[in-house]
Amino acid sequence: MNPKLLFVFVFLLNLICDSFQNPNPKTLKLAPSPAHLELANYGFPVGLLPAATVLGYAVNRTSGDFSVRLGSACKITLPPDNYVATFSDNISGKIVKGKIAEIDGIRVRAFFKWWSITGIRSSGDDILFDVGMVTKKFPSKNFDRSPGCEGQHSAW
Repeated sequence: MNPKLLFVFVFLLNLICDSFQNPNPKTLKLAPSPAHLELANYGFPVGLLPAATVLGYAVNRTSGDFSVRLGSACKITLPPDNYVATFSDNISGKIVKGKIAEIDGIRVRAFFKWWSITGIRSSGDDILFDVGMVTKKFPSKNFDRSPGCEGQHSAW
């Protein structure tokens, strides 16, 4: 990979991930859904999933394949730099204790480009986000509450 391109990619990833450090003031204050609680069973904070209406979820405990079906796609503006994150109405991947891989359905926009978050790992008191070959670490306490979707109200 071109060193200049790699530098730009790492710089952008840092900007994207830094926006996760300051949780959205519109956070989930009601009881989380069973899908949110399922995250805790695998060692993750509930705030990795937005405070959207969860119509259903499934986890294959043997293969780790999971899917979450939201009532609609969800857009969140992440403070303080106002990056936009989107969650598709269907989110899928593979989950095992402390690791989510092959994520499909979560993207962050920065500098006119959409970046897919492809993996998330829990490591002690930290959460590590994978975007391509770059990883960024944040305190898991930043994700103790689910951010609210813009223009929508949670049904629970």
